[in-house]
Amino acid sequence: MAREIQTIEEFEREVLASDVPVLVDFWAPWCGPCRMLAPTIEELANQYEGKIKVFKVNTDDLPMLAMQYGIRGIPTVMLFVNGEPVDVKVGLQPKAVFEQTIERFIGEE
Repeated sequence: MAREIQTIEEFEREVLASDVPVLVDFWAPWCGPCRMLAPTIEELANQYEGKIKVFKVNTDDLPMLAMQYGIRGIPTVMLFVNGEPVDVKVGLQPKAVFEQTIERFIGEE
């Protein structure tokens, strides 16, 4: 299950210090495409459980984090490896797009 990041400290601990790849969904409750993407994010969290972590960041609650990563449109989904963003997808995307990216990075471990 995708968990919601509540603080910048939690983001640093769970995402930047993670020893496994982390998929982060930057979203907001008022964003229609974000709500449409939510089931896909949950499916990915279940599908790759134990291989990656999946988190959601509400850009309304943590605007400094969104600014830090240059989030200009939501949903924006970033894959972090070793604390660095290695892939960014903006807008509503099919599940296969995320699977290809995740497979590319978990295959390198």
